[in-house]
Amino acid sequence: MTAGELAAQFELSWPTMSGHFTVLREADLIAADKVGTTITYHLNLSVLEEAMATLLEAFHIRPREPR
Repeated sequence: MTAGELAAQFELSWPTMSGHFTVLREADLIAADKVGTTITYHLNLSVLEEAMATLLEAFHIRPREPR
C-alpha cells in the first residue's frame, strides 16, 4: 500500500504515521519503494516471521502442527 493509503486507515496525524514508518523501516519490518512523490510500503515477511518466532519462544508458546 502507499503511505497515503496506509495513513487513511488510522486516525493519526501524518507526522505520527511517518515516524511509525521510519521505525518499521529501521527494524527492517517493511521496505519502501519511492516513485516520484509516491512511497509504497511492503512487509518484509521473513523478518516478521523471525520476530514472531522469537516472541513465541520467549513466552514458551509452541506453534501448532500443520494439519
